[in-house]
Amino acid sequence: MSTPPLADRIAVVTGASAGIGAATCRALAAAGATVVLASRSEDRLTALADDLETDHGIDTLVVQCDVRDEAAVENLIETTVDQLGGIDVFVNNAGLARGSEVESMSTETYKTMQETNVDGMFYATRAAIPHVRERKGHLIFLGSFAGNYPRSFNPVYAASKWWTRGFAKSVAAQIGDDGVGVTVINPGEVRSEFQATDGRSFAEVFDEGDASEPKEVADAIVFAATRDGSSLSEIDLNRRDKFADSF
Repeated sequence: MSTPPLADRIAVVTGASAGIGAATCRALAAAGATVVLASRSEDRLTALADDLETDHGIDTLVVQCDVRDEAAVENLIETTVDQLGGIDVFVNNAGLARGSEVESMSTETYKTMQETNVDGMFYATRAAIPHVRERKGHLIFLGSFAGNYPRSFNPVYAASKWWTRGFAKSVAAQIGDDGVGVTVINPGEVRSEFQATDGRSFAEVFDEGDASEPKEVADAIVFAATRDGSSLSEIDLNRRDKFADSF
């Protein structure tokens, strides 16, 4: 039997309790990684971690973490390194979308998105870099189709994903010489618990086959994580007719 591609690797996933995050944990576990599951929902993380250990025979670590809390992010990294010895793959997945129209968006809603999608990604990346560098691992960022093209709805969310791409590429410029891989994954619509602008989840809005599934995004993340010695700059995942009705 061949050795799984991520055997003996330690992978951390933020926003791991549902949707793309949970699917990513499953895909990483299937690839043999030890998986660190982080989000605010500790009960859901624990249940998922139990499933991963049963289904794939891998080790897991659950760490409750709100990425908006700088101290909580530092605790996530410190706990992972103390208990497992390092970090090979760090998946910056935590993110959210709230509201839509700029002129009616409350300051609280704006700050919540910024603190999660921008500040949280900065805190996590800053804390993870030294450990990922030490093991010549990978930083993987969840971007979006919304971070590539202007859009008429939810400009604040879109701007946060433009920021994600700019930040990730600039981080790659800083630490690529240190042997660290950096990849941005840009999904279009994904049938998950992620909220549409009307408050429904994308799983409710889209029928099966009309949008990507979380597992497709997770498989792209694992593909990027297994590129030893190389770095995939970006991976775009869209339904095949996406560009036919986007502009």
